[in-house]
Amino acid sequence: MQPTNFNTLINWQQCSEEQQKALLSRPAINASERITAAVSDILDRVKAEGDSALRDFSQRFDHVQVADIRITASEIAAASARLSDDVKHAMAQAVRNIEIFHNAQKLPVVDVETQPGVRCQQITRPIASVGLYIPGGSAPLPSTVLMLGTPARIAGCQRVVLCSPPPIADEILYAAQLCGIQEVFQIGGAQAIAAMAFGSESVPKVHKIFGPGNAYVTEAKRQVSQRLDGAAIDMPAGPSEVLVIADSGATPAFIAADLLSQAEHGPDSQVILLTPDAAIAQAVAVEVEQQLALLSRADIARQALESSRLIVTNDLQQCIDISNAYGPEHLILQIRQPEEIIDQIDNAGSVFMGDWSPESAGDYASGTNHVLPTYGYTSTYSSLGLADFVKRMTVQQLTPQGLLGLASTIEILAQAEQLTAHKNAVTLRVTALTALNKE
Repeated sequence: MQPTNFNTLINWQQCSEEQQKALLSRPAINASERITAAVSDILDRVKAEGDSALRDFSQRFDHVQVADIRITASEIAAASARLSDDVKHAMAQAVRNIEIFHNAQKLPVVDVETQPGVRCQQITRPIASVGLYIPGGSAPLPSTVLMLGTPARIAGCQRVVLCSPPPIADEILYAAQLCGIQEVFQIGGAQAIAAMAFGSESVPKVHKIFGPGNAYVTEAKRQVSQRLDGAAIDMPAGPSEVLVIADSGATPAFIAADLLSQAEHGPDSQVILLTPDAAIAQAVAVEVEQQLALLSRADIARQALESSRLIVTNDLQQCIDISNAYGPEHLILQIRQPEEIIDQIDNAGSVFMGDWSPESAGDYASGTNHVLPTYGYTSTYSSLGLADFVKRMTVQQLTPQGLLGLASTIEILAQAEQLTAHKNAVTLRVTALTALNKE
C-alpha cells in the first residue's frame, strides 16, 4: 500500500504567514477557457435547437440514444418496484426528518406599525418553477433529490423539474416520487442546465436551478445565471470539503472516518484536521491508512488526500481562528465541550458537534440540508434551506393620518435628492387631504 501525503504533520507556528496562507488554499476550480467556450456553445445550441440538440449531446457525452427525454409515470413505478424495502424505508425516514427541519423554517409574516397609521409587512411567496439537477454516473445521489425536492414541496413551488443523466438510477426515480416530482427528464451535463434555463419542446423553462455537478455543470449554472434569458441558481459550487477540530479526548478512528467520507467524493475534495495534540494527529494518520484499504473508492480518496492537511496548533483557540479563516463546507467539532465554542464559529456551512455526530448524518438523514456553500463562500452564503425556494415581498399601507405624519420627511428627502416627482406624489396627496379636512 502506497502511503499518502496525509501522514506529514504540519506545525502551524513554524510556518511563515505565506506558508500558512498556502496551507489553506483550495484546489483550483476556475473553469478553463476550453470549458467556458464549450459550455457557451452548448447553451447556445440548446436554446436554438431545443430537443434536437439535447439528443445530440446525450449521444455525444453520455453515449446514449434518447428517444423520449421525459421519464414516464410507468417507468418511475417500475423503478420503485425494483428497489428493496430497506432502501425505501431508509429514504422515508430521511424525508421525515428533512420535512420536520425544513417545515420549522417557515417565515412568519412580519406585520408592524412603524408609526401611527403606517403599517409595514413582509410576506413570502414560493418561486413558481424550479429545476433540480442530480448528477448520475457510478455513484447516483438520491439523497440530493430528497434535499432539494423536499423543501421545494414544502415551499409550495408549483412546478418542480428534475434532470439527471441517462440512464437514471432507480433510487433517483424513487426519491423523485417520494418528493412528488412528476416532471423527470433524462438529460445530463451542461445541456440539462441549458434545457431548464431556456426551455425546449419537452423541458419547461424554470426560474431557478439547484444542484451540484461537474466542472461543465458548474460553469453552465454560472453562465445562465448571468444571462438575461437564463435562470437564477442556488449558490456557487466547488469541491466537497471538511475540517475537523479535535482535542486530546477525540477518537482517532472517528476522525479518520469523517475525513475519508469527504475525501471519497472526488479527487479534488479537501480534508483538514486541526488539533493542538500531535499524538492525536499522528494516530489519525495511521487510522486513515488502515481505513483506506477498506474503501470501495480508495483510489479517489487517496488522490484527495494529496491536497489535504494534518495541522498541529498551539491551542484550541488557534484551531477556531484558522477554521473561521478557511470557512469549511463541513465543520466537525470532536472536542469535549463543543457547545462552549459554537458561539465562536463564524464561517461554516454545517457544523457537527461531538463524537456521535458524523458528517454522513447530515448528508443523509438528520434533517439538515446537505447542499452547502464551499470554497470559502461560507463567509457570505448559507446552507440551502426553505428560504431559497421562496421570495420575500414587503407591503406597506398608510392611512391619511399616517401619510400626514410622514409627509414632510419624505418631501425633504426627495428634495435633497432632486427627485421632484417623488416629492409631488406626496405633496398632491397632502393638498387633497387638506381640502377634504376643510369640508
